[in-house]
Amino acid sequence: MSATKREEVSSHLRYIRLELREMHQMLIKDDLLPDLNEAKEVHAQLDALLELLSDKRVKKINSQF
Repeated sequence: MSATKREEVSSHLRYIRLELREMHQMLIKDDLLPDLNEAKEVHAQLDALLELLSDKRVKKINSQF
C-alpha cells in the first residue's frame, strides 16, 4: 500500500474512531441512542474506507493475471 493511501486510510480510521467514541459516550452518559444521521455518516465513512481498500485489492488481483 502506498504511503498516500496508508495516510488516507489512517485518517479515515481516526475520524471513524472519534465519531464512534462520541456516540458511545452519548449512550453511556444519557442512555440515549445516537442521532440516526450521525450513525449513517459513520456508516458512509466505513463504506468509503472499504471501497478505498477494495479498489487496491482489485488492482493487485488484476495485475497478477
